[in-house]
Amino acid sequence: MKITGIKMRRLRLPLDPFFHAAWDPVPRTRFDATVVRIETDEGVVGVGSGDTMDGFEPFVELFIGKNPMHISRHVRALETISFHAGRYWPLEAALWDIVGQVTGQPVSVLFGGALDALPAYASTGEVKAPNERAESALALREQGFKAMKIRFVRERLADGLAAVRAVRKAVGSTMEIMVDLNQAWRMPGDIDPALDPASVRRTVEELGDLGVLWVEEPLPGADVSGYARLRSETGVRIAAGEMIRTVPELLAHLDADSLDVYQPDVVLAVGMSRARLVAELALLKNRWFTPHTWTNGLGLVANLHVAAGVGGGPFLEFPYDPPGWTVERRDFFLAEPLRIRRDGCLAVPPRPGLGVELDEGAMSRFEV
Repeated sequence: MKITGIKMRRLRLPLDPFFHAAWDPVPRTRFDATVVRIETDEGVVGVGSGDTMDGFEPFVELFIGKNPMHISRHVRALETISFHAGRYWPLEAALWDIVGQVTGQPVSVLFGGALDALPAYASTGEVKAPNERAESALALREQGFKAMKIRFVRERLADGLAAVRAVRKAVGSTMEIMVDLNQAWRMPGDIDPALDPASVRRTVEELGDLGVLWVEEPLPGADVSGYARLRSETGVRIAAGEMIRTVPELLAHLDADSLDVYQPDVVLAVGMSRARLVAELALLKNRWFTPHTWTNGLGLVANLHVAAGVGGGPFLEFPYDPPGWTVERRDFFLAEPLRIRRDGCLAVPPRPGLGVELDEGAMSRFEV
């Protein structure tokens, strides 16, 4: 089998009303997605998505004519490209989609088959007033979620803490609460300083008193020793790693024992194969692996396959914050949006490969 073509379809979903992402001061008026399609001489087609894949076209010839089953070769090639250009890991997801179809197995089975479903946590994306966030928590609980994540903005820590208090009062011990401080990376052009360590420590300690399950990205991503110190001094679980670009950077956190929760996104950070490596090492140290998944439905399902394959958890991120962020918006080019079961779990699609179908009508309608 040989790769005969790699095609990218760029899609754009207009957002009305706008989505006010906590990590971006500019309201989102649209949601862009790129779907990668790998074609083979035997008619098997693989698809992937997550990163924009901008600028990938000059590198297509590095894969044409190669066997799509030779995953390690392709991962190493993508790592060389990543040094010079962007994050092109959706290509690896499409390759694994092919491998799964050829072998007749869901990709999660190829990654170990430890689980066939994972409890999902509702990962909220907007900043809401405490009473609104508490009401949303109750609605999420009614839908089956047993955990949710609340995002802070660094200029309004007091508001974030008030929202957590309101949610805790509303749900009691019936839901786990995570908090994301979003300090590890920056939107383009954001050169304001991160939160100072003293403010971070006070905030994390307060969140610990409120019983949060973990605090995510409280410090800049390169501050490995700071993460280790914060973790050991507060006794609160610390999570990070969603956008780290290289395996050595993730291994530095493992060596320093600076994190409780490892979160590399398989379509944005280090790819599926390397994320599995990090996950296995983290699990051997009795740490958690639960990747970031905030891209689209195809990116979410790629992360699900890896996390379920290795036995990650205890929860998987499920981007969802209605009415601003719904499964219909997130998965707008899929034939069926991904939804949790009534027990709060997200099941691995049972079909071979990644196991999801594209909506060709939506693809045509929103192609740019």
